[in-house]
Amino acid sequence: MREQIFTFGQYLHRKFGVKVSKVPVSISGFTCPNIDGTVAKGGCTFCENDSFSPSLDRARELKGFYLNLQSTSNPHLEKQLQQLEWQFQALSSRLSDENNAQKFLVYFQSFTNTYAPLETLKALYEKALTFDNVVGLSIGTRSDSISDETFEYLAELSKKTEIWIEFGIQSIYDTTLARINRGHDSANVKEAILKAKSYGLNVCGHLIFGLPGEDKEMMLETAKEAYALGIDSVKYHPLYVVKRTALANEYARGEFEPIDEDLYLEVLREAIVLKPSHISVQRISAGIGDESLIAPEWCKDKNRQVRSINKALEPVGLKY
Repeated sequence: MREQIFTFGQYLHRKFGVKVSKVPVSISGFTCPNIDGTVAKGGCTFCENDSFSPSLDRARELKGFYLNLQSTSNPHLEKQLQQLEWQFQALSSRLSDENNAQKFLVYFQSFTNTYAPLETLKALYEKALTFDNVVGLSIGTRSDSISDETFEYLAELSKKTEIWIEFGIQSIYDTTLARINRGHDSANVKEAILKAKSYGLNVCGHLIFGLPGEDKEMMLETAKEAYALGIDSVKYHPLYVVKRTALANEYARGEFEPIDEDLYLEVLREAIVLKPSHISVQRISAGIGDESLIAPEWCKDKNRQVRSINKALEPVGLKY
């Protein structure tokens, strides 16, 4: 009998007694400090944020307007609140119909969703919490883009509702982080996760397998260190190449070769076996099924990926 991996869906069902789905939203005006020049320019080499959310196109109404931690005003807050509401209403309705979801976590997904003045964050987060059947928030961010006052605010909010912070750990190796133009080092990530945990916040860590220059041992070491930092949930991603990215240029020049499927399955299986059982899994695959994907071809079909992963997990008695 194969044992079911502890998933985030199971965690939410146990806590709330019904099916809970994450509703991804993208708010225009948000960016990243390695895009706007604060710590770097150009963003992460693999990142094409448009690919992360199907609702981002309509959010381009505010193109050219960007917030950061030093912003003193936000003249477009009302427009952002409207964007938040229509995205939630559209996507939650679809999730109810297609997945029988009864409750929701609003997932602030694209770009860096704490990289703005606290008053803007409060307005957006608290608006999201007023929507029907919302039980909490999941906030995607970077370790170098969340202030102490935001940590304190989220800690207070977490006393009344479900709050998750999602940090892109990606790798614990500074050489790798520099090569992908991350704009911070691994010490910064460790500090932010430990601080979040000191405030009693739930943390999801994102790990990427197949980053430039990394071998199996390095990928697994990143997973082990992430677990040791006390994360509560994890997302595993294979690195794939999409158009309009610096990584696409590296690939075209022959400077980067994507991870092959067999190695990804091997690393993933070992990372899952090493994972403490209380850490839930939110994602085991990633890819994009349209013409923007350059490589590898096996990242085109997520359903096929999951079937391959389950086959790879058979020898260790697990299933996803």
